Amino acid sequence: MPLPSLRSLHTQLRAGETTATTLMQSCIDAYTATESQLQAYKTWNGESALKQAQAVDTLFQAGLDLGPLMGLPISAKDLFVVPPMPTFAGTTRPLEGWHQAGPVIQSVQAQLGVITGKTHTVEFAFGGIGMNPHWGTPRNPWDATAHRIPGGSSSGAGVSLVQGSALLALGTDTAGSVRIPASLTGTTALKTTQGRWPGDGIVPLSSSLDSPGLLARTIADLAFAYEAIDPILTDDVADCRPLHSLKGVRIGIPENFFWDDADDSIVDCVENVIRKLEAAGADITRMTLDGCDTVYEIFKNGGLGAPELSEFLASRHPELIDALDPIVRLRVEAAESMSSNEYLRRVRVLRDASEAAASIFDDIDVLLTPTIAVSPPTVDELASIDAYRHANMMVLRNTSIANLLTLSSVSMPAGKDKLGMPVGVQLMAGPWQEARLLAIAGTVEQEVGVAADLLGTPAIGV
Repeated sequence: MPLPSLRSLHTQLRAGETTATTLMQSCIDAYTATESQLQAYKTWNGESALKQAQAVDTLFQAGLDLGPLMGLPISAKDLFVVPPMPTFAGTTRPLEGWHQAGPVIQSVQAQLGVITGKTHTVEFAFGGIGMNPHWGTPRNPWDATAHRIPGGSSSGAGVSLVQGSALLALGTDTAGSVRIPASLTGTTALKTTQGRWPGDGIVPLSSSLDSPGLLARTIADLAFAYEAIDPILTDDVADCRPLHSLKGVRIGIPENFFWDDADDSIVDCVENVIRKLEAAGADITRMTLDGCDTVYEIFKNGGLGAPELSEFLASRHPELIDALDPIVRLRVEAAESMSSNEYLRRVRVLRDASEAAASIFDDIDVLLTPTIAVSPPTVDELASIDAYRHANMMVLRNTSIANLLTLSSVSMPAGKDKLGMPVGVQLMAGPWQEARLLAIAGTVEQEVGVAADLLGTPAIGV
C-alpha cells in the first residue's frame, strides 16, 4: 500500500491520528533493515532525530504548530551544514569552517522538520553518476542482484526516499543533481531557478549554477514541501495546486538533442506519456530547441563548474586537493589553466542563451524530454576512466540544459525501461516559474499515474 502523502501526514499529525515519533521510528526501522545494502547516509542522526520527534509530539499536544514540515522526517545532502553533524561534502574528512546552517536548513528547522541524517554525495557534487571512492556508492534499490548507480550528485537522497528512512530529501542541482537520482530511483525532484533559494550554508560546486532542490516520492509531496519552504525564503505565496485539467496546457517536445542515442525502451516510455497527455487535452507541439549544442559544448569542456570549483578549493580548502577523487581532480586540474577571457566568454554565451530560451515560454508552458536517455549502468561497468566519462556525460546531458539556460525543472517517473529500471520524464519551465511548473506537473501526475502505480515495488526498500 502506498504511504500517505505529506499533506495527509500533515493533517494526521495535527489530528492526533499519527505521531512524529511513529514516523521517525518507521524511518529508523527502514534504515536498520536496509542501510547495510543501500548505503544512503554518510551520517545517520537517528537517535537525536527520535528525541526531536518526541519533543515535537509534546508541542503538538500543547496545541503548538510551527509550520507544515513540523514532525516530518527529512534527509539532507552532505553539502548542507546541519549542526552539530559534520559536513564532509564527499571528501575524506569533515570540512573546517562550515558550522553555520544556511537559510534552507534554517527554514526547515524553524518548522521543526526532523533531519534524519546527511546523505552521501559525489565529492564536491562534481559528477552525475553518484560514485564516491572515499565512502562507497549508494546502491540503486531497484536492482537486487547488481550494484547499479543511484545517480548523482545527490546520490543518497533518492535512495533515502525509496529506503523509507526519509519522506523528503534536500539536495542541490548544478547540472541535474536532484533530477538524475530522482529519475534513476523512481522518485521526483525539483530544481529551483538559480538564485531563487540562497546557497549560504551549502558547500558550493559552482556559484553561477548551483541550485538548492528537493526530492520527494511524488510531485504532490514536492509541491507541499515547496509551499512550506519557498515563502520563508522569498516572501512569495506559492500556490502549486494541480490544474482542473490539462486542456489547453501547451507542452513543447524538443525533437533535437535530448533523444540522441537514447535507449529505445526509454523513448517508448516517454512517448507513451506524451500520448496520454495529448489524449487528456494537452496542446502538444513538436519543436526544435535552439542553443542546446552550443551550451552543451561549453559544459563538456568544464563549463563554469570546473573553474569555479578550482578557485573555491584553492582559496578555501587547498589541503584537500591532493586527496581528491582522481576523476574529480583531473577535471579540476584541467580548469586551472583557463584564461579569464575564456571564462568570461562562457559566462556571456550562457547568459545570451538563457535570455533567448526565456522567450520560448511566451508560446509554450513547459518543455518535456526524457530526464536521462540511458539505463543506469552497474558500478563494475564504470571501472575504466573512459567508461565513467561516457556514462557521466550521458546521464548529465539532458538535465544540464535547464541549468545552462537558467530554467526551472522537475523530474517524475514515466515507467520502467527494458532492464526494469525507472525512467524519468523531465519538465522545464521558465525562470522563477516553479509554482506554475509544479501545478502542471501535479496535473500530469494525476493523468499519468503516481510512482507506485507506474513502478511497483522496489527490490530493496519500502
